[in-house]
Amino acid sequence: MGERDPQFITVGSGSSARKIAYLAQPFNAGKPGILWLIGLKSDMVSTKAEALAAWTAEHGLGLTRFDYSGHGRSEGRFEDAILSDWLDESVAVFERLTQGPQILVGSSTGAHLALLLLRRLMQDAPEQAERIRGLVLIAPAWDLTELMWSQFPESARRDIVEAGRWVRPSDYDPNGYVITRRFIEDGRNHLFKGTAFNPGRPVLVLQGAQDRDVPIAHARDLKSVLAGDWVRITEVPDGEHRMSRPQDLKLLYGLIDQLVGTRSA
Repeated sequence: MGERDPQFITVGSGSSARKIAYLAQPFNAGKPGILWLIGLKSDMVSTKAEALAAWTAEHGLGLTRFDYSGHGRSEGRFEDAILSDWLDESVAVFERLTQGPQILVGSSTGAHLALLLLRRLMQDAPEQAERIRGLVLIAPAWDLTELMWSQFPESARRDIVEAGRWVRPSDYDPNGYVITRRFIEDGRNHLFKGTAFNPGRPVLVLQGAQDRDVPIAHARDLKSVLAGDWVRITEVPDGEHRMSRPQDLKLLYGLIDQLVGTRSA
């Protein structure tokens, strides 16, 4: 098996069992590792993920990345998955595949899942949560389903409610992708607004001012949604949603660098 061939873990049991594909870069016991959480309809070998793999290898940092069910090389259909599934997979990857201190780095939907992963571990496995040194969030689509719902046209909302599904057009996929009522309803079980959740460690945000998918106002609101004054936002005036240009990646690496050696804001 080559180093580029994914490995798999099984998450869930019975009819809900699915094989989740991952790539793990060797970790250095003296440095924190990075857990990369992908964006919606992305995969673990995207432009940003590959650039991050090269940068972490150069700096002796371990990197774990994986595809949610219905994404990339993992099992399942996208339209059958819900946020709860992806959160369970994120927990399994963190607990079973990572060791020592970690920095969670999430892009868009992955940023929401990074926050959900931290909250789940703080509630259910505080000894695991202690391993998380901080979060770096790119274009954070926190409260994902409510953000999506607010952007859908009325006809789309009607289709989701009445027909149970709607094909959302995408700049990244000519076929669009299916959003189901089950996905939206499940997402409402995973909200942050109004909960005053205190992450207890730095949350560093990289946000493009020209982002049409995650408006900059949404990213800024995270400062008032999370308790504890942990959020710091780096705004890029000409940045868009992908944030994968060389200058964007340089900023991303700088934010990670801030967390490599410290747990304080």
